[in-house]
Formats: sequence, structure tokens, C-alpha cells
Amino acid sequence: MRSRPMITPRMTTAITTIMMTTTIITTNIATTIITTTIIPMLMTTSEPAPADAAGAMNADEVSALYRLMTWLSPSFPVGAFSYSSGIEWAVEEGDIVDAASLRGWLAAMLGEGSGFCDAVFLAQAHRAASSRDDAGLRDIAELAAAFVPSRERQLETTTQGRAFIEIARSAWACDGLDELVAACNGAIVYPVAVGLVSAAHRLPVAPAMHAFLHAVVSNWISAGARLVPLGQTDSQRILAALEVDVAATAKRALAASLDDLGSATFRADLASLRHETQYTRLFRS
Repeated sequence: MRSRPMITPRMTTAITTIMMTTTIITTNIATTIITTTIIPMLMTTSEPAPADAAGAMNADEVSALYRLMTWLSPSFPVGAFSYSSGIEWAVEEGDIVDAASLRGWLAAMLGEGSGFCDAVFLAQAHRAASSRDDAGLRDIAELAAAFVPSRERQLETTTQGRAFIEIARSAWACDGLDELVAACNGAIVYPVAVGLVSAAHRLPVAPAMHAFLHAVVSNWISAGARLVPLGQTDSQRILAALEVDVAATAKRALAASLDDLGSATFRADLASLRHETQYTRLFRS
């Protein structure tokens, strides 16, 4: 019987060499370039191969990204699809008739109306919750609930806020969240809910705000696409065109105080009021 050759520890570092294929896809507006690189990878039995650290996220960053993508995706069940924020009335009255007019309407709502105000409330709620300023958080929650211009918008933002907190608390429980919710001592609107839940999970305020504004704008576009109607390509073009507006609104809101709150979108506020008596409706606001 032939004896097996012995493998020494030194040999284990070079016993097997395999070829690992890495495919890198680079995409811009016009082209997609696929580059395939063959990289020798040395297999050892003593310890796993070190991961490539270039561009890698740490555990906290991975967790933050995962949660924000979940909480502010269209599949998170807060019922956002039921509301149009007055866009339904604007379509019926002829203010919004195509992709260009929808884009202009939403840019105004985002930068000069409820988008900016909600972003300020999110940032202020996040900071108060992070510092455990219960009195400040209660005042912010109360002001935000009183700031909406119509009964339907009140229903929209408080219903989504309540659903967001209930689902986050059930599936993503964390220490201190119940105390922050109790500190609000009343109705919690959607942006305040996102701010305090993000703070309870120690997620940074800037990415939370960008994810929130992206979710809000996406829902507005979805409502407009169903009402005008628009195709999926036009919807994505509007979302792409509003990228700069979202970034600018987030930057302003992060630097703003409660004294900077204000809206200049009277027509959009009027739309949310008139929607209550609209004869036929697909949406609740």
C-alpha cells in the first residue's frame, strides 16, 4: 500500500491556485462597458483570503443602508400609494397635463413646499431624539402635526407616520424607541416618525433625509403617472431630473432651523383642500 505524501504547513499556502473571474460593469447614460479580469487567487488552509477593502463598507454602514433601503422602499407598508398630496386635483384642473408640467409641480412642492418643511421636521426630530431632548421632541412633533394645510394631508401624514412606527417597532425593535415615541405624546407625522426611528437606530441624519425625500418624490411621481397618465420611461426621466432638487432641498433642510419653516406653494395647498370635495377620486388626498 502506497503512503500518502505529507503536506507541511508551508505547503498549505501554495497547495492550490485557482483563477477567479471578476466582472465589472460600468454604466453611464449612453453605454455599458463590461470588463472581465482574471485574477489569480491563492487558497490556503490556514486562514481565509483577505477581503479587498477598497470601497468596502463597515458593518454599521451596511446595517444603515439595509434599513434605510427597507424602511423607505415602495414595498414598506405605510400605505403611501393611497395618497397623491393633491396631485389628483391638479391633474383634473389641468395644472398637470404631461411629464414636463408634473416635473415642474413636484420641483416646487419639493423645494418650496411640503418637501422642504417635512425635511426640516425630520432633521429636527432626529437631533432631538439623538440627544434625548424629550421636551424638544414633543414640541417638534406637535408643530409638525399642526403644520399641514388640510384635513386630507393631516390624514395622509399621520396615518403613514403611525404605520411606519408600528412596523418598525414590530420588526426592527431597538432600545429607547418606545420612550421616544411616548415622548411625542400625540400624533406623529411621517417625517417625524422617520427622524426618531432613524435616531433610535443610530442612523445618520443625512442619508435618512435623502432616502425619505427619494421615497416621497417617488410616490408623487407614481401618483402622477397613474393620473396623467405617463409611461414608466417618462416617470424615470422625471425622477432623474429631480435628483438635483432633492439634493438641494436636503442640503437646505440640514442647515435650517424651525424658524426657517415656510411654504410658497399656495396652489398645491389649495389642491389638497379642493380634493376633499372632488367628485371622482382615486386617491385619499
